[in-house]
Amino acid sequence: MSVLRLPAVDYDVVVIGGGPAGEKGAAQAAYFGKRVAIVEREPEPGGACCHTGTLPSKSLRESALYLAGLAQMAVPGLQRTQAQGFSVREFMVRKDEVVQVELERIHENLRRHGIDLVLGAAAFEDPHTLRVGADRLRAESILIAVGSQPYHPPGLPFDDPLVDDSDSILAIDRIPETLVVLGAGVIGCEYACMFAALGVKVTMIEPGPRLLPFLDSEMGHLLEGAMLRRLGIDVRCNEAALRIEPGPARALVKLRSGAEVSCDRVLASVGRAGATFGLALERAGLHADPRGYLKVNEHFQTEVPHIYAAGDVIGFPSLAATGMEQARVAMTHACGQTYKTRLSPVIPYGIYTIPELSMVGETEESAQKKGIEYEVGRALYRRNARGQMIGDLEGVLKLVFRAQDKRILGVHAIGERATELVHIGQAVLALGGTIDYFIDAIFNYPTLSELYKYAAYDGLARLAARA
Repeated sequence: MSVLRLPAVDYDVVVIGGGPAGEKGAAQAAYFGKRVAIVEREPEPGGACCHTGTLPSKSLRESALYLAGLAQMAVPGLQRTQAQGFSVREFMVRKDEVVQVELERIHENLRRHGIDLVLGAAAFEDPHTLRVGADRLRAESILIAVGSQPYHPPGLPFDDPLVDDSDSILAIDRIPETLVVLGAGVIGCEYACMFAALGVKVTMIEPGPRLLPFLDSEMGHLLEGAMLRRLGIDVRCNEAALRIEPGPARALVKLRSGAEVSCDRVLASVGRAGATFGLALERAGLHADPRGYLKVNEHFQTEVPHIYAAGDVIGFPSLAATGMEQARVAMTHACGQTYKTRLSPVIPYGIYTIPELSMVGETEESAQKKGIEYEVGRALYRRNARGQMIGDLEGVLKLVFRAQDKRILGVHAIGERATELVHIGQAVLALGGTIDYFIDAIFNYPTLSELYKYAAYDGLARLAARA
């Protein structure tokens, strides 16, 4: 791998953005024998996932769990650690090491595939040509994988030092005593849990009727209850912030209901926007929507067929794992191959709240809307030997399956290791399996995986009760 500073270079594929989608898309094209370059505007590749989002925030979560003893809440004698007065960096002791290892892996992957890394901000000159500083890169195909950035709606004073977005919150000098989180989406919920676990008094403001509305409603209610009971988070749904009045040391958040909340800091987690600024899209015949997102077809082609887009820049679901696969599908199509022609319709979601929550497939509500006759089966961590060992007595595994033939429709888990546990059900769902697979299977004992067997038995009992 070389860092280029050349006046003009021709490539088969140029990828804009070195995050998860960009890296995997570039590697896929190089695998097919194409000459590939990645253009990265930051000093290092890795994207927000590596530097400002996933790895740093999850490092903070692990530190919070460790310091507060929340991974073993049921074990007598453990008390929460009060963390005020320390910096966020002091609680991310593993972050730098994890990021460094990931950067080494990325660089090695680029070297192994013969991919050139060009540092600088890219802008289109025409549909096939990009300018990066003094350099010009021409490509037969281009993949836009520039990711997203925190959305700053008008009316919120992000220029005030007491008001943060999901990037700047990780750079604060001290853990606050009180925090107001605006927005109960995935990022807002994750940060609310992390800071509450560090002893911060957190108030969450959500205009909608419940947090994370795409979840199975039962799982959403369980999460909200756990956030209240275990972490003391004040969740206020059907409420909105009208304005923020920052002061010299504290901010006052005035709410639609007339209530006021005083706090040390405000985290405005009100969505993301595609990071397409500065690309001069119009010179390539491209148009982003008002939030900076690009529209693509099933092959991840934009309105200009040889220009593809993948990852957060195309919007929902904005998951690193999904973005990687989108980019692979895009580059397989661009290279005229049939190796990987579609994105799997079975997409898991992992939410790193406290407790973890993960899902794949249909919820009860989506099954109802589709007119599917379904049944559910549940298994509780507290009735599982491994659940008792790890001290998680509130976790639940839930299966949604078709009543007619017992085919798995959806899997939902809340509790310790839920984001790992869900993949067993994901595989059975993707292969068209039924709950009978879990009845017949032998699971290691003691494991959380065994929850699947007892959720299936519970489902069978519910079917029998309907007969």
